[in-house]
Amino acid sequence: MTSYAPGSGDETWSAESYDLELAYRVATNRLDGTATVTAVAATRLRSLQLDLVGLRVEKVRVDGARARSRHTAGKLTVTLPEPVEAGARLVVRVDYSGTPAPRQSPWGELGWEELDDGVIVAAQPTGAPTWFPCNDRPADKASYRISVSAEHGYTVVCNGELTDRRTTAGKVTWTYVQPEPTSTYLATVQIGRYETVPVALGTEAAPVAGLIVAPPELHDRAAHDFAPLDRMVGCFVDAFGPYPFPGYTVVVTADELEIPLEAQGAAVFGANHVDGRSGTERLIAHELAHQWFGNSVGLADWRDIWLNEGFACYAEWLWSEHDGGTTAHAHAQRTRLRLALPPHDIVVGDPGPDAMFDDRVYKRGALTLHALRLTIGDDAFFTVLREWTARHRHGVVSTDDFVELCDEVTDTTDDSLALLFAGWLDQTALPTLPRRGAGG
Repeated sequence: MTSYAPGSGDETWSAESYDLELAYRVATNRLDGTATVTAVAATRLRSLQLDLVGLRVEKVRVDGARARSRHTAGKLTVTLPEPVEAGARLVVRVDYSGTPAPRQSPWGELGWEELDDGVIVAAQPTGAPTWFPCNDRPADKASYRISVSAEHGYTVVCNGELTDRRTTAGKVTWTYVQPEPTSTYLATVQIGRYETVPVALGTEAAPVAGLIVAPPELHDRAAHDFAPLDRMVGCFVDAFGPYPFPGYTVVVTADELEIPLEAQGAAVFGANHVDGRSGTERLIAHELAHQWFGNSVGLADWRDIWLNEGFACYAEWLWSEHDGGTTAHAHAQRTRLRLALPPHDIVVGDPGPDAMFDDRVYKRGALTLHALRLTIGDDAFFTVLREWTARHRHGVVSTDDFVELCDEVTDTTDDSLALLFAGWLDQTALPTLPRRGAGG
């Protein structure tokens, strides 16, 4: 369990892979699913728990044998046919069905949600169990195969590569494979009356399969607003290292959305985020940056969410600087002035569950990185970022891991960097930015 979501996950086992066979009817919001979970025991087990909310369990099998189960309060407890030892691999198959809906949480409604004509999955941080049984911990990454059947006329987008698309009477089945380790909250299904347009991203030596998926009437606006995407990828590859996935898919829904959403190898924007005038370019940069920070390099615990959001926010400033706009230093100075206004009641390195999505976590996280850049200089700073994404590619991390890497790269033997991070991350008082020096 994670400290900010104590009801989620089961640390006695981890998922190696999820194979999801889903049949969905848009017209009636009916979901029939079979989830095959390959699980690895972390300790001796007599039973294990999966998270599943709002759907009905019909049958459970473990390694092909029928297993007893109990499903209450969002937890599916599966009694194993016989105890297993740590390291044992189990194949748990769950047949389930029902009418999927968002779950209520301290952060609002999360998970599977009907659009006016389609579906969006917005699972961060605990919405994944609204559509499949899982071990809902951010640190528990697994590979995915997701197959979804829906009515003709709808496009289905999931994580990874589309490996099969089959048409039969009354429905189309879309199958996607995501081999890279993926946290449950980053697994997604998006369904709508969309058209798909390929876009070239990356370089000839390191191509990225780009897709813009949008309603036909929004494609012109989307084509304009996402035109900088290729240059953004180039900017971030230079700053952060190789793009961590084979492809990047942008979905634009026909509905308006409060905020854009990241998923593994994808991002989702509402119709209100594509105005044909580049009005949300910083958000495009933010969501793209999450592919490095949050998706490839993931969190061991939600308390360190600044490692996701602070890095993505700082990427907005780097893109602005790269594209000839406001420099990162000017962004930092303006942001520091705004944050100097009260209240000063948040600890960015451990904001607590109620404040984990507070904008100050994002902005002060970005200021932490700029303070680091000013302190150690550009060369060391970008070496840290590239080493961070390389060393922890497709893994999970903590703030301590980042501080240790900074010490290693800069060969720091005193406590100067520890004091810098303590000031920005562990105290409510807002520090002053270091003087602009080598990092400016």
